[in-house]
Amino acid sequence: TGVTKLGTATYGPSGAGIWSAATIDAKRGVLYVTTGDNYSHPASKTSDAIVALQIKTGKILWSQQTLPDDVYNSACADKTAANCPNDPGPDYDFGSSALLVHTPEGKEMLVAGQKSGVVYALDPAQKGKILWQKRVGKGGVNGGVQWGMASDGQKVYAATGDSMKLAGGSRTASVLGNADYDPTAGGGLTALRLGDGSQAWFAPPQACSPPKPGCSPAQEMAVTMIPGVVFSGSLDGHMRAFDAEDGKVLWDFDTVRDFSTVNGVPAKGGSLDGAGPVISGGMIFINSGYPRNGGMAGNVLLAFGTE
Repeated sequence: TGVTKLGTATYGPSGAGIWSAATIDAKRGVLYVTTGDNYSHPASKTSDAIVALQIKTGKILWSQQTLPDDVYNSACADKTAANCPNDPGPDYDFGSSALLVHTPEGKEMLVAGQKSGVVYALDPAQKGKILWQKRVGKGGVNGGVQWGMASDGQKVYAATGDSMKLAGGSRTASVLGNADYDPTAGGGLTALRLGDGSQAWFAPPQACSPPKPGCSPAQEMAVTMIPGVVFSGSLDGHMRAFDAEDGKVLWDFDTVRDFSTVNGVPAKGGSLDGAGPVISGGMIFINSGYPRNGGMAGNVLLAFGTE
């Protein structure tokens, strides 16, 4: 399709990545996947999309693309890099699985959150027709909905990142930890009513206090919930439990500290990102310490009781 800035031949289409687990619709015999952007030109029609596949054959039944022509790869952190495509897109992947839910009225829908900062509701019975869409964040490379939402059949809960802005300047490809994030920018948890996408409540982010290297209020971690309670972790290391009814903070634990561990290995907490907490048997399990993209490193698994 052309050559890089160094003269190396480029080929395409290179496809779009699938970051997350597929969603199974057993009633229809369908597998739903959400896709990321293309890595090189030309862009495909199945990038930044929700795609329905027939389970028995793998045949694409339908695809709902929310952003065309999004071509981006990690080299574009420095847009002068040889492997960054010309006219790179905004990098608005779907990084998390679609949720197959029933509204309070009994209607089935697929709900998907994008790094654009927009949450979409689609009708699986009408080839992914968009029923509603709602912006919950600014969006960006590390913005919008990153790793996953949660739903209780009444509302869908979406945490947002929006951590791209650095206090000390633009992000560079060499930053692996302790980046100078803006300690007041990013984050927030929004509850949307499933029926029409209207906002039920918004819990604003809490700025890092005091500011420290690698600290950001961005909430990129996947959301987990149990009846009545929504758990959301942030890059500042805080795990918070929110009341599902009104968004009030019920519990807040700062994991950025030294811990005495049960196996005697020195451990400390750090940024919360990626997979959300696991809740089982009356216990809450949390991984703390995520240095990627400038977060604060750590190496501890924490266990809490739900009582």
